[in-house]
Amino acid sequence: MHNHKIESANRQIRFVTHVGILCNIVLSAVKLGIGVLVGSIALVADGIHSLSDMATDFAVLLGVHFGSKQADERHPYGHGRIETFAAGFIALVLTVGGAVMIYYAAMDIARGNTKTARTAVLAVAIISIVSKELLYRITKKVAVKSHSSALYANAWHHRSDALSSVAVLVGFISLKFGFGYGDQIAGVAVGLMIILVGTKVAGDCVRELTESAVDSGTIEHIKEIINASPSIRQWHKLRSRMVGREVFLDLHILVDPELDVATAHEVSESLENAVHEQISRPVNITVHIEPDTPELRKHI
Repeated sequence: MHNHKIESANRQIRFVTHVGILCNIVLSAVKLGIGVLVGSIALVADGIHSLSDMATDFAVLLGVHFGSKQADERHPYGHGRIETFAAGFIALVLTVGGAVMIYYAAMDIARGNTKTARTAVLAVAIISIVSKELLYRITKKVAVKSHSSALYANAWHHRSDALSSVAVLVGFISLKFGFGYGDQIAGVAVGLMIILVGTKVAGDCVRELTESAVDSGTIEHIKEIINASPSIRQWHKLRSRMVGREVFLDLHILVDPELDVATAHEVSESLENAVHEQISRPVNITVHIEPDTPELRKHI
């Protein structure tokens, strides 16, 4: 069941990422070409950002490909961590890219290079804002549905590209009002926003690598499923962790001590099936069965 969920999600992830690659190819070519022609450092930085988007698109595809491989002897919990590392790579690209943008914009200000407003910059910025914000919303929707940290990071990379284009637009307007360093200030603003996004994504990766539990909403849903089973008298020691997109759960359930082994196993299997059916993300669950006796019963 959970393998089917992963493969279905993978198809959606690949589709939206390929759309992103196509969009980034077109936008980076237009931004870099016009940016160089009119001498706009903010637009050139924006074009480089779109190029970095392509790098992270490929990171997502590689992460999904290798992270979805079946578990083996050396990786009994699967290869989901590869997707986490892909998200970490995207965070690194974002942070470094933002720092480079700030550096070049600051150096341009230090040299006293003022700019003039160019209409072509305005047109490209507007097109970029609309297309990248739309791409962000589509990618985020798939990321949330598939619970892919790498795709979620890439969605934010798309939004940071849209924000960088907003900064380019603000820079254009400030130039129109006679502020000669508007383009460079926009470049600095873009860089800061990108670094903030990179830091957020990196923090999410660290939390997952340190074996953090699944989100509280999912845990509450799982508890409701357990409590809905009439054959489970009590339960305890519910633990969870994330490995890529897959949730690993283990818990102890207390059942009627008069049940035979086969019937007790059916209770466990029924619980596993209910979790697989009702939880949207892939779940790997291990259930430890105990007899409901006074010495084992846990009072909550």
